[in-house]
Amino acid sequence: MRRRLLLAAPVLLAGCSILPDRPNVPVRRYALSPRRPVTQDAPRGAPVLLQRRMRAVPGLQDLGLRRARPDGAYEFLPYEEWIAPPADLADAALRAWLQASGRFAAVVQAGTRADADLVLESQLTVLESVPQAGEARAAIAAVLLREERLSSRILGTLEASGTAPLPANATPPQQAQALEAALGRAFADLEARLVLPR
Repeated sequence: MRRRLLLAAPVLLAGCSILPDRPNVPVRRYALSPRRPVTQDAPRGAPVLLQRRMRAVPGLQDLGLRRARPDGAYEFLPYEEWIAPPADLADAALRAWLQASGRFAAVVQAGTRADADLVLESQLTVLESVPQAGEARAAIAAVLLREERLSSRILGTLEASGTAPLPANATPPQQAQALEAALGRAFADLEARLVLPR
């Protein structure tokens, strides 16, 4: 009897499989690390910048590539993701970008023991492809501060943005590439708007 049950088991299991009928679609992941085209050395006496961790507006904490629809709503591309939350990737890329600008002796993170002359707080506000406009868009809001003892003085508020062309019927890899380029242009815009105190 036991032998008959063992022989029939594969047939019974084949009829009631718990595995889904849909094929397994692998997730593609993309880096988000625009680089400054030219690296410059900082002059002697350049300030040290403390860059606090970049935040993100609601909707940009997700890993999925975001696309604007013609009706004004947003959607995330299925199986197409950043390798980490986009604000975290943008934070590291912006730190490297500003370090390469030659405007700062060092760009350090929160928790460092270095004495910082200036503080930059930033937020990723836009990172989306807009197929109907044929472009990818990125934007950052930032505040430049000087911290003195127990108080902070705002030196300037900044709004930086950038766009990059998006081919018609762009594939997800092309959209990711355009988004990275748009973010790089937003970084360049932010760098240009950073007016350092004398």
